Amino acid sequence: MRQGYEGTGPGAITPDGCAVELYTRLPVGTEPDIITAAVPAAAHILELGSGVGRMTHPLLDLGFAVTAVDESADMLEHVRGARRIRSSIEDLDLGETFDVVLLASFLVHAGDVRVRRALLDTCARHVADDGCVLIQREGEDYHTDVPRERADPSGFVVRILSAEPVGDGSSSVRAEYVFPDATWTQTFLSRPLTKDAFEEALAEAGLKVDRYLTDDGIWVRAVKG
Repeated sequence: MRQGYEGTGPGAITPDGCAVELYTRLPVGTEPDIITAAVPAAAHILELGSGVGRMTHPLLDLGFAVTAVDESADMLEHVRGARRIRSSIEDLDLGETFDVVLLASFLVHAGDVRVRRALLDTCARHVADDGCVLIQREGEDYHTDVPRERADPSGFVVRILSAEPVGDGSSSVRAEYVFPDATWTQTFLSRPLTKDAFEEALAEAGLKVDRYLTDDGIWVRAVKG
């Protein structure tokens, strides 16, 4: 396990505390529609942190080519139809570039600043000069609106139980996913980023915001510059 990360519940748990079976159950949501509206048709997407293919498979169905990267072999076993690469995002260097690099799942909020920098450097290293990077950010009240819960229409409840400061600007966040037949928890480190801090982090990697794709600012399109 990565330091500060933990997961509980049935089945395999990845180094960052994610439960593989849980992610096979989670619904897709609106993310593929947001991505489709922001990138060229039939683009080749480098998906960083693909997991079990929750977004990979809808993107393939929409006509995109996808290279799926994840550090967990257990996650990648579930990915079908995409080129699969097992690697940590921080260490990835494929020697090629892509139309689109996708960094979802709030990964840009990594608790360790060095990890965040490495994630964004990987994005910048792999995006084509005329390509774009799509990044998913946390909501502004993510660390303050706790505890909170949401009942998903598909039949489970997700709770953010706590977000406790642990020093150096990061927090230990504890989440719980309750299904009728199983419960999973995940504890992970997350660093809040204001809009200005987020844009400064992009600039360190040679990236800049092209536009915010959603009114809440959670999805962002960035380009080189």
